[in-house]
Amino acid sequence: MYLEDREIMRITAEGWELFRLDGATISHALEELAEELVWSDKGSFRHHMLKEIHEQPESLRRCLSGRVVPEEGGARLGGFDLTTRDIANISRVGILGCGTSFHAGLVGAAAMEQLARLPAFAEIASEFRYRNPVIDPEALFLAVSQSGETADTLGAVREVQVKGGRVMGVVNVVGSTIARACGRGVYVHSGPEIAVASTKAFTSQVAALLVASLMFGRTRLMAADESRRFGNELLGVPELVARYLADPGPIGKAVEMVAGGKYVFFFGRGVSHAVAMEGALKLKEVAYIPCMSYPAAEMKHGPIALIDANTPVVAIIPDDVMRDKTLSNVQEVKARGARIILIHSEGDDASAALADVSIPVPRTRSSLISPLLTVLPLQLIAYEAGLALGRDIDRPRNLAKSVTVE
Repeated sequence: MYLEDREIMRITAEGWELFRLDGATISHALEELAEELVWSDKGSFRHHMLKEIHEQPESLRRCLSGRVVPEEGGARLGGFDLTTRDIANISRVGILGCGTSFHAGLVGAAAMEQLARLPAFAEIASEFRYRNPVIDPEALFLAVSQSGETADTLGAVREVQVKGGRVMGVVNVVGSTIARACGRGVYVHSGPEIAVASTKAFTSQVAALLVASLMFGRTRLMAADESRRFGNELLGVPELVARYLADPGPIGKAVEMVAGGKYVFFFGRGVSHAVAMEGALKLKEVAYIPCMSYPAAEMKHGPIALIDANTPVVAIIPDDVMRDKTLSNVQEVKARGARIILIHSEGDDASAALADVSIPVPRTRSSLISPLLTVLPLQLIAYEAGLALGRDIDRPRNLAKSVTVE
């Protein structure tokens, strides 16, 4: 039974009573949850965070299952309840979220533009809700939240709705406030996430946004062959994630470098910048190490002044159209004494040669899919660094799993 604002339920051994703050007795219908809510134990893993990192192959399979349909040349998300005409008439897409969900939204916005050729943007929900935004009635907004209870994202949802806009949820928790407020959307099905630092929810959110972009793209302009190739590659990602996690590379060497640094820089270009932001956030959350993340080309517009001998720099460089330019940025910081941890595609020996620590991940044909793989070593580095520094991995200080206040 879902309570609205300013409602109270009193529960006793005999039953319950529901009333408003003014004392009036009210009633709501009971709703039976379709999913079983269970507590997730750590199993053989030392912490929930590590367990959830290793659950990502399965959480991605759940997110993609039945939604990517290569034989039909596209994808389907029934929860959006949009006709092909509705999709064709969307003027732009806005993606709203906080923290990790905002980072996933950055990847989703890039995918919407590249695959569907829809103008798209991602914005931090707490800023969006207070800047009196102009809401295009033909636009579609997506509210991204793991818990579905994030106060600032819920506030952004209501700001869109009060101005006549359409907003749908991209959430994990069934029956959550944002899911109910939006009424339509998609569940990412990542399963219970106990650790405060989000890992599998990020990759599931990215996957769900890629599916939505594929669905919109096929409806608007993508040829069947192009859509089929992208869909097949997306369906192959869970196996690539499992293969990487079985042999994650020299994570220990990277941890020695970042754990001993005063601060750590992260950078990448395009969607890899969103991955850099997520990697920096994880290291701050779990290991309490000061971090900064920048688009790689922005380093020389000021931040490079902070680089000195032995400054750890984590560069995310998949083999995409921005690879050569990002390698040039790596050479700039390396020339100033930085020590380089480089996340790159398998077989890219030229990139590996520039690194002090080289961590290859499985190669993807589409740069839009690469964040599902390049984020994995960053999650492991944050976990192992927190462990090495004696941090409370699953419950970092000052943080909450669901941010239900502004």
